[in-house]
Amino acid sequence: MTVEMVLGGFDEMEEALEELSVAAGKGAVRRALKKSAQPLADLAQSLAPVESGALAGSMAVSTKLDKRQAGLHRRMFRDDRAAVEIFVGPSYDLGAGGRHGHLLEFGTAHSVAQPFMRPAWDQDHKALLERLKVEIWVEIKKSMARAERKAARLSAGG
Repeated sequence: MTVEMVLGGFDEMEEALEELSVAAGKGAVRRALKKSAQPLADLAQSLAPVESGALAGSMAVSTKLDKRQAGLHRRMFRDDRAAVEIFVGPSYDLGAGGRHGHLLEFGTAHSVAQPFMRPAWDQDHKALLERLKVEIWVEIKKSMARAERKAARLSAGG
C-alpha cells in the first residue's frame, strides 16, 4: 500500500527554523508535535477496546520510550541525529494496558484484531497535519521572541 501526501507551506517554515538555534528549533517542533498529536491520542483512546479500561487509560503522547524500545529505536535510527520525534499510543509507563496494545491492535493466533490506532490515524491524519502546521508557526514565533528578548537583555546588561 502506498500513501501520498502533499504538504504545503513547510518550505517557509524550514527557512524560519534555520534562523533559530538547533536546540530552539528542535524544542519548538517538539512542543508543536506534542500539542498537535494529543487529539490523535484522545481519538485512539476513544476507539480502544474497553474490557478493563486499562488500554484506554494508557494512551500517551511522549518523547520517551521504555528501555527495551529505546534500544531497538537507537539501532534503527542510529545515524539520524537531526530528527525530532514523538510517540503516540499505549504507554508501558501508564499501566499494564499499554503492554498489550499491539496484541489487541493486530490480533494473535487466538484472538481477532481490534484495531484502534490505525483507525484513529486514518480518521485524524489530515487534521493533525493542519494542526501541526499552525502549531509549528506559533512555536517558531514564540522562540524567535524569546531569542530577541535574550539578545536585548544581553546587550543591555553588557
